[in-house]
Amino acid sequence: MPPQTLLYGLAALLVIVGLVGVVLPALPGLPLVFAGMLLAAWAGGFQQVGPVALVILGLMTALSFAIDFWATAHGAKRVGASRKAIIGAILGTFAGLFVFPPFGLFIGPFAGALIGELLHGRDLPQATKVGFGTWLGIVLAVVLKLGLAFAMLGVFAFDWYY
Repeated sequence: MPPQTLLYGLAALLVIVGLVGVVLPALPGLPLVFAGMLLAAWAGGFQQVGPVALVILGLMTALSFAIDFWATAHGAKRVGASRKAIIGAILGTFAGLFVFPPFGLFIGPFAGALIGELLHGRDLPQATKVGFGTWLGIVLAVVLKLGLAFAMLGVFAFDWYY
């Protein structure tokens, strides 16, 4: 098997793992997608995908970090989350991922934020509201990053074929 074929296979694997990582917080989703696209461009000698497309893809990857922070913080702040709730949501996400996959991804952030708010001294109705708001922010981030991932695939495919 020629080395170029192996590189293309590795590039495709990085993109696929990256797409999974958009949904699973334990993986750096869009950076892996970008790494796969960069590897594919390099394997092809930058003939199909050039520097302009790669810069656009790099900027889109950087935008994904801003989306992550903005959407999660927006959801949490909108409902008055404390710092403990945000830390709880992050810890709950990882606990949910490893302890109760795949449902833990949906329950973990909510439960972590709820527990964080209770530890902060809030009553149960307020803590529940914060847990839901924080969870909603995380879901919004995943949806926005999925849209960005497919936009990146579109930019890459457009430059590859045209």
